[in-house]
Amino acid sequence: MESTIEQPCPVCSSDAGLTMIARTSEIPYFGEHTQLTILCDACGWKHTDFIPAEGSKPGACTMLIDSPGHMTARVVRSPSCTVRLVELDLEVKPGVSSTGYISNVEGVFNRFEDAISMLQRQAMSEHEGSQAAAECAALLNEMARIKAGQSSVELVLLDPMGHSQILHEDAVSRELSEEEAEVLSTGPSVPVFDAGDLA
Repeated sequence: MESTIEQPCPVCSSDAGLTMIARTSEIPYFGEHTQLTILCDACGWKHTDFIPAEGSKPGACTMLIDSPGHMTARVVRSPSCTVRLVELDLEVKPGVSSTGYISNVEGVFNRFEDAISMLQRQAMSEHEGSQAAAECAALLNEMARIKAGQSSVELVLLDPMGHSQILHEDAVSRELSEEEAEVLSTGPSVPVFDAGDLA
């Protein structure tokens, strides 16, 4: 379903209205979800979220990535989810432009690797042979070893909205305590619409 929302864009403040696309589908092992995407044609801003049909509680999902087979495990990440690779001390928190995605563990690794590679290039251009560039190279090397099954890392999804999950038999889910949920970022603030906007 596609409709126009008479709301200004939260980024560029354009009054042309926002386009909202809602699509409901069944995600294997995760249940029915509505993918809600809001777009601004003026500036290109886009926000995507995955909303489960059943109510969710703040949750954590963890999985030890220790074999190449784990790279294909499906990952559903909402815009409110913090992603951690524990032993590598890497973390991505939801920011103001955070968006949801459905990928797999390898796709999550690729996102980290892209960010690390960008930092490595910046470090090399600013300070040739710098310590930061060497640290980036070491991280990329270790991630390659994990992908090949020669090392391991714990992948953790922390979602105060409870919309994120790793879909694999080796993944472990639990509810977050109130204290854990309170310290987590919840991601971008999305325009609030009333039911009349959806008609």
